[in-house]
Amino acid sequence: MKKILLMTTGLMALGMAPAGAADLAARPYTKAPAVAVAINNWSGFYLGAMGGYAQENSSGIGTLKGGFAGGTAGYNWQTGNLVLGIEADAAWSDIGATVGIPPLAAVSDKIRDTGTVRGRIGYAFDQVLLYGTGGYAWADNRLSATVLGLTVAESRFHSGWAAGAGVEVMFAPKWSVKAEYLYKSFESQTYFTGFIPPGFATGKLNLNSVQVGVNYHF
Repeated sequence: MKKILLMTTGLMALGMAPAGAADLAARPYTKAPAVAVAINNWSGFYLGAMGGYAQENSSGIGTLKGGFAGGTAGYNWQTGNLVLGIEADAAWSDIGATVGIPPLAAVSDKIRDTGTVRGRIGYAFDQVLLYGTGGYAWADNRLSATVLGLTVAESRFHSGWAAGAGVEVMFAPKWSVKAEYLYKSFESQTYFTGFIPPGFATGKLNLNSVQVGVNYHF
């Protein structure tokens, strides 16, 4: 009886082995799907706030320097890792200097408002964007002179250009922070032509500017 049981079990095992092998051969091998990696998309419109510090690209008495704060608006287009964009900003500023002894005799120069309209080109490492930027810059400048308490002042609009680079980081959905350096160069303007002909020419105003900001992406 034991021999019969052993023989029966052996025959069943031999019969099942080819069937199992055939079943395994019939099943095609499929590779496990790759895990999807989330990639930030920088495309679209954004609004933000920014502020910073600027100093004239010179040294000595009468060097313009001070802070500024304002707003930003822009639009990005992304293809692959390449990001192209256009950005405009405008800021109230207190970038100035005074030479002399007020109120006896002094001359003050102050950039009261400034802004830019710039193109941007950058490379995105997922949530980190490195970019270069350049374009048009403007400044509303006020020059005043005081002698024995009597003050005369004039304002002029200076056009120019700006160029620099920055880094922007998407720290949360739709929110980013950035840090940026800009070199700004404004054309010369002539003041007080009606008081002291032929007037006083400022020469070019060149500023080194650093700023930080936060943007909301729509």
